[in-house]
Amino acid sequence: MTMAKDANLHKEATILAQLETMVSEGRNPDTLDIDIISTEQVLNKINNEDQKVALAVKEAIPAIAQTVDAIVEAFRKDGRLIYIGAGTSGRLGILDAVECPPTYSVPDDMVIGLIAGGDRAIYKAVEGAEDSEELGVEDLKKIELTSNDVVVGIAASGRTPYVAAGLEYAKTLGCKTGSVTCNPGALISEIADYAMCAVVGPEAVTGSTRMKSGTAQKLILNMLTTASMVRSGKVYQNLMVDVNASNEKLYARASRIVMQATQCTHEQAKTALEASDYNAKLAILMILTGKDAKDGQVLLSQNKGFLRGSID
Repeated sequence: MTMAKDANLHKEATILAQLETMVSEGRNPDTLDIDIISTEQVLNKINNEDQKVALAVKEAIPAIAQTVDAIVEAFRKDGRLIYIGAGTSGRLGILDAVECPPTYSVPDDMVIGLIAGGDRAIYKAVEGAEDSEELGVEDLKKIELTSNDVVVGIAASGRTPYVAAGLEYAKTLGCKTGSVTCNPGALISEIADYAMCAVVGPEAVTGSTRMKSGTAQKLILNMLTTASMVRSGKVYQNLMVDVNASNEKLYARASRIVMQATQCTHEQAKTALEASDYNAKLAILMILTGKDAKDGQVLLSQNKGFLRGSID
């Protein structure tokens, strides 16, 4: 029993030493009085910290751009973007992944989010899951990871064993890899090909990395998928022309997108959408070029789905 206790103390001491070096785990000198000030003052303190996030993300843009280029190349090879994370980081990856199909009409498995502990961990923490290196590898094996895929590990601390092991495994297969962290010199940054690090500083509440760190991660993930979809022909001008119309709001949005892109009437937009099986991109092409749905689809295929090239 004593040996086990000593081992646990040693392990905890190691983690404490790691946390001591992490910017995200430091105490914020500007919020030491957050427990004794008014509600409005608390909110102003949080907001002041949040304003630092976008500027921190800006510093990571070169690495984000490299990752986007790798993702676009993977998509061209029918590869996938795989997010892997634990806790808040894992949930953010899942959130970004599940938004891609309705927004850009891509297959459900084109962007995948993996979280330590599986689906139940989306709603409730699964004890010890993030500490398991084996689970990180197993979860990637379950989705039949290949060298055509890009794997992006997400961890504010940058040390999560589940994520680190997953990235190491991905590299053995020849996958391109990225890391999203909020601490310089993080373990997963050293493993990944592209290290995306947004140094947002100490949280308003010490160690609550779901706050600034989580916001920074959300911004970066938004940039990864949005820019990748733009570079894959899913956007015309700044319109999401590959939107999947699956409810009343999205049907209306598809009509509006066609109207904005072509300056046509609502009636003309509806007619083109109905003729194109509610494919907004195809409907726009039909209106702007006068082609029918069949010829328009051939033209889009020849231009790899890029609407600008098809119109030109």
